[in-house]
Amino acid sequence: QVTLVEFGGGLVPPGGSLKLSCAASAFTQRLTNIAWFRLHPRWGHEAVGCINVKSGTTQLVNAVRGRFNISRDNDKHTVYLEMNNLGPEDSDVYRCAATIDKPWAWTQGRQCLSRQEYETWGHGTQVAISS
Repeated sequence: QVTLVEFGGGLVPPGGSLKLSCAASAFTQRLTNIAWFRLHPRWGHEAVGCINVKSGTTQLVNAVRGRFNISRDNDKHTVYLEMNNLGPEDSDVYRCAATIDKPWAWTQGRQCLSRQEYETWGHGTQVAISS
């Protein structure tokens, strides 16, 4: 069973940047995708993006495209969420999640952004945007 730990959150002013990390206990052979979600106190989980850790293929939601980027370091078993030009609407708890045995093309589809598809979750890291 893979475990995930997020870190890197914090308080930044509007327009600032943060780089979150999702450290996995291992990138097992079966682990194919890791996604980032953010948990809003009123709206619940919202997808941010996902990555196929084997190919590096990513998908980002429209709300963050052009500002956020997802990458991975397979040697460190870590997926990153680089966030730029942050605004108050980005203030949330950010969680990463992992799933197994998904085909390469799955990363480009809607399911990659669906929280129901992920079996393993981290506890999250708080991001706060405030002046």
